Amino acid sequence: MPLPDSAGRDFPAMLAALRASILSGETPPGAPLREQALAERFGVSRARLREALAALEQAGLVERVANRGAVVRRSSAVELLHVFTVREALEGLSARLATENAAPAAWQDLVELFGPPTAALVVAGDVAGYLRHLETLRRRTLEAAANPVLAASLQPLLDRTSPVMRRLLLATDRLQRALDEHRAVLAAMRAGDAEAAERLKRAQVRSARADFERYSSFIL
Repeated sequence: MPLPDSAGRDFPAMLAALRASILSGETPPGAPLREQALAERFGVSRARLREALAALEQAGLVERVANRGAVVRRSSAVELLHVFTVREALEGLSARLATENAAPAAWQDLVELFGPPTAALVVAGDVAGYLRHLETLRRRTLEAAANPVLAASLQPLLDRTSPVMRRLLLATDRLQRALDEHRAVLAAMRAGDAEAAERLKRAQVRSARADFERYSSFIL
């Protein structure tokens, strides 16, 4: 499992590395998480490693399987569809609050980022680069929403759907549609129209949900 050796004894770094490996698909669903090997890799005790696995289990990314130990959790299509439904409500709320709280000009740099720079990534099929830009947009939106309960509720749901959305972007034609949808949300935020931002963000998540449902048998 390609995890960095630099995390050392830093628990947050170890947890972040494990999480990133799962979300990126480097450690796929069903893959075992060997306690001894991981403890040696990160230079921590097995007890400390178990704390990280417990945190990932609580986030819905890891599960314990009889006679196998900790493995990366494999979510069903039905379960993920439920997650998308809740994501729609929370992400719509996040977009509305962010638009209400921030000056319209605060979004101009993101409007520009999702212009030619992100379009070039889409043309090149650079899904990893596109997702980095999307993470910037999500982080900025949650920061502007300024609601820690919302952020704490939404992040685990984004994590749960992240691996399948990455596979969806790699395997289908969703990338361009997703860019167009995010641009529409940003245009509403740049205009200071909180109602439109929420409506368009909810529509964007519904679109992602529909594409996932359409292709779920191929990407799960």
